[in-house]
Amino acid sequence: MAAAHKSAISIGLLYIPVGLYRTTRDISVSFNQLCKDSFERVRYKKYCPSCQKEVKSEDIIKGYEFEKGRYVTISEEELEKIKTRKDKTIHIEHFARMTEVDPIYYEKNYYLSPEPGAEKAYELLRQAMLSSKMAAIAKTVIGANEQLLVLYPTKEIIMAKALFYQEEIQDMPKTAAKASIQKSELEMAKTMIEAMRKNFDITAYHDEYQARLRAAIEAKIRGQEVVSADSGAPGNIIDLMEAMKRTVELSQKQRGTA
Repeated sequence: MAAAHKSAISIGLLYIPVGLYRTTRDISVSFNQLCKDSFERVRYKKYCPSCQKEVKSEDIIKGYEFEKGRYVTISEEELEKIKTRKDKTIHIEHFARMTEVDPIYYEKNYYLSPEPGAEKAYELLRQAMLSSKMAAIAKTVIGANEQLLVLYPTKEIIMAKALFYQEEIQDMPKTAAKASIQKSELEMAKTMIEAMRKNFDITAYHDEYQARLRAAIEAKIRGQEVVSADSGAPGNIIDLMEAMKRTVELSQKQRGTA
């Protein structure tokens, strides 16, 4: 697996070369856009209206629009020049408890793996953080963006969570005043939660829609029609307490405890 980014953890004078590896992969079905008349795949061309020609990737530069229709250009070499030595490392700012970071700031995850020769320093840091139950708050520059990270230890490896900055988080939507809840309603809701409680196992979950989508595509390849997966009519609307009671009964039946 290729590294998404090569860097090094820096803590004061300690320097640990590492690679960041993506933790996920895309397994969804992808579609191409086709012309409805010819079924030919639609192509997108990079076109300059002034030159009236298609532009190749090597002829494209970065430009920032500072006024309407006016740009200042910046090259990859200039972008590299403004990076400090600290920008080129995963510089640990400080250590903190993982619970101090609100999950709303989490963006994506990476495996943080040591480069050859850095194994001992890496393992020392991992064990020290694990035994002290601490995570590291760090920053690095990836591309043209400064990325805030939280590094946290597991039993096998150090993980890196990319974080959103505070200014990237949207305000909560405005809602009406909180509804008043009766004690009996709250107790029934807690009963419903307890009836549906079980240990989480990620292997029990699969993308069922993707499976149906792939089956539908296979059916069309064989010349068959796509059939409806759910032809049932929506149930009658019932009140809140009745809905919770029925949910509890259904959960108990599924568990075989009714």
